Amino acid sequence: MVSLVVVLVLAVFGALHWYLWRRLVRDTTARSGVSRRVGTVAFVAAPLLMFAAIAAEQTGAPFLLQQVLAWPGFLWMALTIYLLLALLVGEAVRPLLRRALDRRPAPAAEPADVREAASVPAGAPARDAEQPNETSTSTSTSTSAAVAEAGAEPTPVAAGPSRRLFVSRVVGGAAAVAAVGTVGYGTYGVLNGPKVKRVTVPLAKLPRSAHGYRIAVVSDIHLGPVLGRGFAQKVVDTINSTQPDLIAVVGDLVDGSVKDLGPAAAPLAQLTARHGSFFVTGNHEYFSGAEEWVERVRELGLRPLENARTELAHFDLAGVNDVAGEDEGQGPDFAKALGDRDRSRTCVLLAHQPVQIHDAVDHGVDLQLSGHTHGGQLWPGNFIADLANPTLAGLERYGDTQLYVSRGAGAWGPPTRVGAPSDITVVELASKQA
Repeated sequence: MVSLVVVLVLAVFGALHWYLWRRLVRDTTARSGVSRRVGTVAFVAAPLLMFAAIAAEQTGAPFLLQQVLAWPGFLWMALTIYLLLALLVGEAVRPLLRRALDRRPAPAAEPADVREAASVPAGAPARDAEQPNETSTSTSTSTSAAVAEAGAEPTPVAAGPSRRLFVSRVVGGAAAVAAVGTVGYGTYGVLNGPKVKRVTVPLAKLPRSAHGYRIAVVSDIHLGPVLGRGFAQKVVDTINSTQPDLIAVVGDLVDGSVKDLGPAAAPLAQLTARHGSFFVTGNHEYFSGAEEWVERVRELGLRPLENARTELAHFDLAGVNDVAGEDEGQGPDFAKALGDRDRSRTCVLLAHQPVQIHDAVDHGVDLQLSGHTHGGQLWPGNFIADLANPTLAGLERYGDTQLYVSRGAGAWGPPTRVGAPSDITVVELASKQA
């Protein structure tokens, strides 16, 4: 069954690339020309690089090789999406453009080369004077006769093939510019670092003394072969600039081992908050050696909450492991984290995936802070992500429990976001008693 799915996926992927090659290379270039050969090589090499980048990351290939493959491979993944969307729009524009060109009047025919009749010397026979034009006269007569027999006037030669080439180049060029521009802008947004978002969450049981308490929530940093130490430093500087009371790192910190990414994560040691920094695992930690990363973040000064709870002055802060840990016997344990707590106190829960909200409701949690969805990351992927998660992004209420989902600070795969800008959220708790 798995092999059948793989074959089906590869077939669809191959058909997609054949369509892109046809519209962007075959339809816009001369047969057997250099441009067509170069374009064909590019459309073969790019998807191979993409698969190689994914395989290198998943199999733990040498980190330098991962870095070399990641940029072209993952950017092609994003570019493919927007080339396809732009060309599909172009399919609707193509017949309209052809029709507009067909309505344009054909260029006027060049006037015939009319020569003045040569003067005939006196006494010379007229036949000799007409002899030089005998061939052209005969041809003209034949053409006129053919036209007369057909009962129609002569028409200019159709320019169909050249017009089709023109339309293909216009549509293909516009699609390429739109796709490259979209991916370029989305990549710039990620590499430039996340923006700060501020949300106020009223909590019924929060004491008046905690009114205005600020939690900096960051998720899905995804340090890896593309986003490295420099990006981590931007995230840390942005968080510290908000001067939060507490910092919550809610999973998917890394895409790789401690050996490869330990130096990239080093700036996390600079995180500063009045009541400290806390960490829970995401699904990607379990692809990257979760136990080693838990120890590493502890060394960096963050406190991991592995199905655990700490009682702060004004509320309880709890954290549960990600559901991906179940395969390793390290899944979420809500009873362990929340089972014996005093429910008269406000409880804030750190849980990577929004789907964990239903257990949070059952255990009387007041606010759950999550990530995981990336807000869809690449439009129109938000529609798929929305179907897979109870909340895609933002604040929603489930019974007496509120759920806030961050879109995350980084990106997985392509370092690109379209329609889902990255963020670090400062959640300000508001007491209803204030």
